[in-house]
Amino acid sequence: MSRTSLVHLLAALILLGSGVLSPAVHGEETHIRAVRLWPASDYTRVTFEAPQAIHGTLFSVPNPDRLVLDLEGVTATQPLEQMAAQLSPQDPYLRKIRVGHFKPGVVRVVFDLKGPVNATSALLEPVGDYGYRLVLDIYPATATPDPLSPLLDKPALQVQNDTPPGPSLGGSPPALAASSVAPPVAVDVPKHETGTRSDAGGPAPRTLIIAVDAGHGGEDPGAHGEAGTHEKNVTLAIARRLKAAIDAQPGLSAVLIRDGDYFIPLQERTAKAHRLHADLFVSVHADAYINQEARGSSVFALSEKGATSVAARWLAKQANDADLMGGVTTPTRQVYLAQTLFDLSQTATINDSLKMARAVLGELDQINVLHRGFVEQAGFAVLKSPDIPSILVETAFITNPEEERRLNDPVYQEKLAQAIAHGLQDYLHRSGAWRQHVTTLPRTHLAGRTP
Repeated sequence: MSRTSLVHLLAALILLGSGVLSPAVHGEETHIRAVRLWPASDYTRVTFEAPQAIHGTLFSVPNPDRLVLDLEGVTATQPLEQMAAQLSPQDPYLRKIRVGHFKPGVVRVVFDLKGPVNATSALLEPVGDYGYRLVLDIYPATATPDPLSPLLDKPALQVQNDTPPGPSLGGSPPALAASSVAPPVAVDVPKHETGTRSDAGGPAPRTLIIAVDAGHGGEDPGAHGEAGTHEKNVTLAIARRLKAAIDAQPGLSAVLIRDGDYFIPLQERTAKAHRLHADLFVSVHADAYINQEARGSSVFALSEKGATSVAARWLAKQANDADLMGGVTTPTRQVYLAQTLFDLSQTATINDSLKMARAVLGELDQINVLHRGFVEQAGFAVLKSPDIPSILVETAFITNPEEERRLNDPVYQEKLAQAIAHGLQDYLHRSGAWRQHVTTLPRTHLAGRTP
């Protein structure tokens, strides 16, 4: 063997021992196994999933506006080639998607835009059933009004301002820092009028706002049943029905925190309720447990000290892991002004929340068995509002085959929505924040209680 050949062989052995070989030599090209698009009014998310870490370079190109993502060491798989077919014409930001080989070992994805945008990308570690995920979040370059704002225009017919509300009802929430988790949204919603007089000289009424939060969404499917039902779909269906039941009452107006299949971080859900000056917050979920025999409805309030049961602690952990599944791409910031203020107001808010929870639980008892005969408490992150009474309703166990079947039944979804709405109505009557001169909800949901 010549000296030159020997040097080349030794160099190759050194590289082999150190692992400094290209992915092509190793045969470790990244294989994109899934691409998902989640359009929403606030932002559009594009997710690339692979068994290995995904490396990409993101940059923008003007005239016309485009985003370019170069995926390095990636093969052009079928999910990549078919991602353009997922694009909806109603996507608020993306006009067209093109995929092709830019150079050996690099797949280029070009997003033709409908206008100027801001965009961020982040690589998420594997969690649950997901592998590595490269997420691209696209949101408007200029902040736009919150899309929920127009929903507050319903005429106000009750809630006299001279009626002392509960400690948490009717007050103006403290100014909150904009969440750094979701795209920034500028909101210009007038605060509730508290000093305006009516034409008759009395206090001016105002509308009570109830925030209805459909649990999970987008990259976070929530729990799933044996038949393949995803919690995020069930919760959205029930939330929409609950909104309709609330909106049917003069002087009450509901806003959906999530009105589509997209991900909203837990902290941003609470922040949205504050920006809209919500008086009550209701989060709709469908239980899951390791035992398929578990069944029944539950209502939760926040706990300051700890969960009321092992199951409650388990459920809270599952719910709080939603941000891991959904993919929070930036560190969260503390949105409350001071821990002391939070502690002082939280106790009164939890007391109100417990009263509201008991009222809702009593109505759910008319249409379904209860998992427990009392309101439970646990550290659900989505309930940690210092000044808005907040409850989490576990409508039924999606992991129970019989309850999964009922959760997919539109008639049963309507019964659940009406029961929750009635419970909220009862709580408002008892708290003194709602006047009886408003027509009451028909109790059609009471028929056909599930044993």
